Amino acid sequence: MAAVDRHANVAVPLAGPHDLMAAVTPSDSADLANVTRGVYVGGAGDLTVINAAGTTVTFKAVPAGTLLPIRVARIKATLTSSTPPARP
Repeated sequence: MAAVDRHANVAVPLAGPHDLMAAVTPSDSADLANVTRGVYVGGAGDLTVINAAGTTVTFKAVPAGTLLPIRVARIKATLTSSTPPARP
């Protein structure tokens, strides 16, 4: 039996729960298909991202299991040692 979604017709605010998630492959040249609402870091390490405005930021020593509430257009391969990043 399929799960019933009692909230399917309710607008979700940006701070609300994520409903679209995808694993990503870090790239120095390719943007993600969509700007993220957050990034989950599955394995500890550094995470280098580029936001929608084009600013590059490196988050150092991000612990495994961290959900960063950041909006990014690209997760860079260079200087990213955390694995596997995923975008909610």
